[in-house]
Amino acid sequence: MNRYSKISLLATAIAAVGTVAYAAQGSMENDVMAITKAKIPMTQAVTTAEQHANGKAARAEYENSKQGWVYDVEVVSGSKVFDVRVDADKGTVISSAEDKADRDDDHDKQD
Repeated sequence: MNRYSKISLLATAIAAVGTVAYAAQGSMENDVMAITKAKIPMTQAVTTAEQHANGKAARAEYENSKQGWVYDVEVVSGSKVFDVRVDADKGTVISSAEDKADRDDDHDKQD
């Protein structure tokens, strides 16, 4: 390859990486802004989840799911962990399941 081809290839690669990073940032900003449109605040969703599972919240996330925007709250009750999903518009519990292996938390998979 001649010098100009290498420079052109490098410039194309840098532009492609920059485009992907910009698109990912835009998507994250859209998710961040989405929480401002939730009808109930995260604190209320956490309280609802804690009362439902009779425990204390360890983690809470705001995410888009098949049911629409929901709060996914991980609640520790004694030696058990529950994943409780709370509707972001109504403030009601959509689902609750014991997470026996805590498989939902990606942070635990780090060494």
